[in-house]
Amino acid sequence: MESRDRIKIEQHGSTGLLWIAAWLFTIGFLELSFWKGVLAVVVWPYFLGATLASLLPQ
Repeated sequence: MESRDRIKIEQHGSTGLLWIAAWLFTIGFLELSFWKGVLAVVVWPYFLGATLASLLPQ
């Protein structure tokens, strides 16, 4: 006799699309060049994580 567990699949594609749309808006609003925009996409998550980590209770 096999045990059958329920598997719940959640899709969060709309959150990623919202993030991309907001990021493209920010790059356009700040009038960044292409390479500054690429650099910002790479560096920004680090600074965001460092800032949010400092706000968490330790």
